[in-house]
Amino acid sequence: MAEPVLVLDGVQKSYGTTVVTEVLKGIDLRIEKGEFATLIGPSGSGKSTLLNIIGLLDRPTQGRVLIAGEETTSLDDQGLTRLRGRTIGFVFQFHHLIPALSAAENVMMPLIAQKGRITGTMRPRALELLRRVGLVERADSPVTQLSGGQQQRVAIARALALDPPLLLADEPTGNLDTKTSDQIFAMMREFNRELGIAFLIVTHDSRLAARCDREIDLVDGRIVSDRLLAPPVDVA
Repeated sequence: MAEPVLVLDGVQKSYGTTVVTEVLKGIDLRIEKGEFATLIGPSGSGKSTLLNIIGLLDRPTQGRVLIAGEETTSLDDQGLTRLRGRTIGFVFQFHHLIPALSAAENVMMPLIAQKGRITGTMRPRALELLRRVGLVERADSPVTQLSGGQQQRVAIARALALDPPLLLADEPTGNLDTKTSDQIFAMMREFNRELGIAFLIVTHDSRLAARCDREIDLVDGRIVSDRLLAPPVDVA
């Protein structure tokens, strides 16, 4: 059986010393290769904290985090950075592209960061990803000249540059209109199915959440529901 891409075992997270605020209260979670799951919950439930811990941007106070089978507890910051770079892609509500660079150059950034230099394979890789998100003809356009939906497509291509087994998407359609949101969601679903990448998507859009395969509900720092969703029925 394939190794799960993510395992959380008794993850807790607290802040403060004099006054301690417990944000996550014993999270157990397992995400398998190729899953397409959504993480939902009210504001203040701990979703952002949990996503930061899964993304190795923060450390749990207690508990274990395994990414692609690798235990992260004993890793130093440099080790976490290396593991994060090769195993996790990120897509955010605000795309965080570099305004001074073109679409292709933005997609190349994770590759350059990994190698420490530009190689001859990087631009072809970026062009292939931009082709897959429907933007290869805008490869040399500054990202400031792209629409919000196009910028998010570039951000998805960048997140896929290193073929991560896990992609975390934090409100990826929260800044987009309904039509563009549907297009971005459909694109992520396509990559999930074709490449076998596991997606964990945080969204407040119940319409999009209902189109995922699994719904994980976080309330007050605890998972209160974790269920498989029936596939949507197409209406003729």
